[in-house]
Amino acid sequence: MRRFILGALGAVGAAAFACAAPVPKVSDGIDWLEFRGPDGTGHYTGAPLPTAWGPDKNVAWKTPIPGAGWSSPIALRGKLILTTAVPVGDSAKPDHELRVLCIDAASGKIDWNEQVFLEKATAPRPHQKNSHASPTPVSDGERIIVHFGHQGTAALDLTGKVLWKNDKHPYSPVHGNGGSPILAEGNVVFACDGADKPFVLALDAKTGEQAWKADRKSTAGKKFAFTTAQLVEHEGKKVIVSAASDFVAGYDPKTGAEIWRAKYPGPGYSVIGRPQYSHGLVIFTTGYDSPRILAVKPSGTGDITENIVWQMAKGAPNTPTPLAVGDELYLLSDQGTLSCLDAKTGTVHWSERIKGGAYSSSPIAADGLIYLTSETGYGQVVKANKAKLEVVSESDMKEKTYASFVPSAGALYLRTEKALFKFAAKK
Repeated sequence: MRRFILGALGAVGAAAFACAAPVPKVSDGIDWLEFRGPDGTGHYTGAPLPTAWGPDKNVAWKTPIPGAGWSSPIALRGKLILTTAVPVGDSAKPDHELRVLCIDAASGKIDWNEQVFLEKATAPRPHQKNSHASPTPVSDGERIIVHFGHQGTAALDLTGKVLWKNDKHPYSPVHGNGGSPILAEGNVVFACDGADKPFVLALDAKTGEQAWKADRKSTAGKKFAFTTAQLVEHEGKKVIVSAASDFVAGYDPKTGAEIWRAKYPGPGYSVIGRPQYSHGLVIFTTGYDSPRILAVKPSGTGDITENIVWQMAKGAPNTPTPLAVGDELYLLSDQGTLSCLDAKTGTVHWSERIKGGAYSSSPIAADGLIYLTSETGYGQVVKANKAKLEVVSESDMKEKTYASFVPSAGALYLRTEKALFKFAAKK
């Protein structure tokens, strides 16, 4: 019976995607194809988003999601794609089906739900703040690529058919998986920073075969990290920027050759935030135990540590990714301190404690506003304003929330512990 239902849902999804229009332009504000959206910057341009939401406020639909996972969804041609891990049986330490869901953005109905891997109960358990399905999918508009860390990577077509799987690159995870895949030069790229022998891997997006592998050559005492790489263009050249436990490095997108690296001035490990590029600087965080935010000019080759332009420790986040808006940089610490800095110099304009308790999800920007949500589902919208902190609205989901917002076509999507919500302002 279950197979029949999933097969029928797959047929619905196939028809829906087959009739879909070509992939919209980024400026249309419809597709959000990777973690933190177009270019990985967390910026949305499109129809105005609602500035208030809640369990019974501006809810267009609510869809329960089976299993659990902290991956954010992506938006693709009027669909939402997300991953989840569904426990098998009722044992205290069960196997997990690692699945991919496609949800219709208009109705909230699940079009298809496909298993891509089975994680055995003998696999290492993730951290209590992590999940078995934390990396966000990525899409090139033709295929959906999902990543489950040490369990493997897979590609599906828009109907949910699995095109390829690759689980040939195991590593020793610490606290589970985390970093999301990106696309660069026809490859899907992600870091495998485990307990030892960390590396960055590129797989051909069409076939799943290895394109290149870059040894981190890390000397850190604690080598594990969970970062998502960033493809940037600096001085006319593209480079994949990826932060490791004790350094940030730039890699050639075509070959994986390391171009440069900048070492952290202090210890760093379990790095989570995604590097950003603003005003000719790569801006990134260094993780635990004493987080810093650093800005380095990614010019030259080899050791470019001397290119670090500025750094700051107070208010630096462990988990949320920095958000660059114009000349400013907004930082949200895990403890709930929101800071506004000059992106070029690191000068602090203001730094204020905000409501909501602890924060893990990354902020996004839209229409001159910044959207935030805490680990308990407490949300705020603040103005992007270097003069002072100005709160526009406050909301409360009253439910655990670690995933980041996904905006699309004037709607705001949010994954909580148990469901995916669509929020749209009432007309």
